[in-house]
Amino acid sequence: MPQLNSWGPISFQGVKGLEQERDQWATKIGLILAMAGNAVGLGNFVRFPTQVAQNGGGAFMVPYFLALFLLGIPIMWVEWVAGRYGGKYGHGTLGPTYYLMARESLNPRGALVMGVISGMVAFAGVTLLNSYYLHLIGWSAAYTWFSITGAYFGKNTGQFFSDYLNNHAEVLVFWGITIVTIAIAVGRGVSKGIEKWVKVMMPLLYIFAIIMVGYVFVLGSPIKPDWSTIDGFSFIWTPNWAYLKEHFAAVMLAASGQIFFTLSLGMGIIQNYASYLGPNDDVALSGIATVSLNEFAEVVLGGSLAIPLATAYFTKIINPGIVMSAFTKLNNGKLIQVDKGALIQLGVPLNVINKALSTGNPTILKSYIVAHWSSIMAAFNVHKDVGLQAIGRTFGLGFAYTALPNAFVSMGQAGRFFGALWFLLLWFAGWTSAIAMYNYLVALFEEDLGIRRGVGTWLVLLIYFFLGLPVVYIGLDNYVTPLDNWISFQLTLLALLDIIVAVYLFRPSNFWDELHKGAYVKIPTFYKWITLIVAPIFLLIPLFGTFKGFISGGIPKTVGAVIITMFIIGAIETYFAIKRKYGEEIKKNKVLVKV
Repeated sequence: MPQLNSWGPISFQGVKGLEQERDQWATKIGLILAMAGNAVGLGNFVRFPTQVAQNGGGAFMVPYFLALFLLGIPIMWVEWVAGRYGGKYGHGTLGPTYYLMARESLNPRGALVMGVISGMVAFAGVTLLNSYYLHLIGWSAAYTWFSITGAYFGKNTGQFFSDYLNNHAEVLVFWGITIVTIAIAVGRGVSKGIEKWVKVMMPLLYIFAIIMVGYVFVLGSPIKPDWSTIDGFSFIWTPNWAYLKEHFAAVMLAASGQIFFTLSLGMGIIQNYASYLGPNDDVALSGIATVSLNEFAEVVLGGSLAIPLATAYFTKIINPGIVMSAFTKLNNGKLIQVDKGALIQLGVPLNVINKALSTGNPTILKSYIVAHWSSIMAAFNVHKDVGLQAIGRTFGLGFAYTALPNAFVSMGQAGRFFGALWFLLLWFAGWTSAIAMYNYLVALFEEDLGIRRGVGTWLVLLIYFFLGLPVVYIGLDNYVTPLDNWISFQLTLLALLDIIVAVYLFRPSNFWDELHKGAYVKIPTFYKWITLIVAPIFLLIPLFGTFKGFISGGIPKTVGAVIITMFIIGAIETYFAIKRKYGEEIKKNKVLVKV
């Protein structure tokens, strides 16, 4: 840590100078807290356990840690460097920033192409992700109220969650409260709208999460001896090499996507925050601090809550409908696909599965499962991983909302208070993260197109209102889950563009120099080669491995139409944003603006 009088190039003298420097420190620490608050959110406590449950438990954790060290850390540095560089030119959005960085190797017209592509992908990613992420935050607001009233006490938490999603008016109310309060906060500006909330929310969330983890550890087997929280920890931390081998590309993409989602990478948000830094402010140590705070919240805290609780209360969550939803696929009521491996592990005979498939009649399969439910439950005792996958696949991002309430129910009437406090803090965490994405879009209107902040704030609200309606009326299976899968792909794609533009086109030597400018730590040289060689390969493997599935019907038509629309709007917005300031040099194809 530097001495108090050695911040950057500025030298202060006297009491007034010390006060000024203290304010400088407060501003920078507040910015780091804001970025950490942006990273720590529902991705840690809601999306992470969902991804673990859906992708084989320990099979997911292997590529997850590889992605953290080979992608998350280096790309975090890339985005901090890019943001600070764009800030020198007065830019906090990705398109103009990457135009400037690409200009180091390309002529202005070539740089324009790279800037438009990057800005387009960032715009689409932020709008699409926040379209359903805001609903997840609304779910936390709803469960705060449900905890206060005890609405889910004494009920099957899985069925209760499904009933809530089907109550569209209730969903819209809590979603509306969320997006309106975010709009008001963003309209007040970054420092007022974000930092003061983070300073309160983050410590409380960490403290309460640690208390909850302690409770989970001593909970044991509250329902049946065969199902304990320790089984949940075993599911997470026992490598499942067979599952990883069978689903290699999909699990790698899920792990990489989760790293980018949880660290807010591949969205343009880190660049937006980092643009507020001075030219000599440290980005190397700040990037590591952001990663460390987030990963502690995700792996140590988030990983120790939902899955162990779902395991301990498995018999109160699972039912034949969940098994059918998880391991079969219907089209207009006709059975078209079955996960034979999972059902055979549960004791369903192959001839029953084949008969149901050949006739397209799901009733044949469901009738067998209902009639032999006791033997299937016995099979779950042996194949707990299949059971957790069933809950994860059925409820998707609602996985944590089916598991966590059981812990509060077990506390009796005190659980109403602790449940309300937990979900309120979770709401704040998601709310703070959503502010960053919301603020990025407002910055596009304000900075790129010259629209007043107040007007831009309400325009973004309008965009999210229309994008959020399919989440309510189409639902998890047909809209949110495939869109979330696409987001993993898109975040990975923009991370690849980060390296192409902000490292290679910006020139590796420039990037390495910028990373160490004003830095208080020396980055090991091997990370330069990880960024240049290993990271791009690690990104390309899941991108190639899963793209074919997307273009061959892996994305429903409605979801595909929304994705394409956001790409088109993002490309148009970015093009005019770059032309607005650099039109003359693009016309002459010669660099005219240089800081």
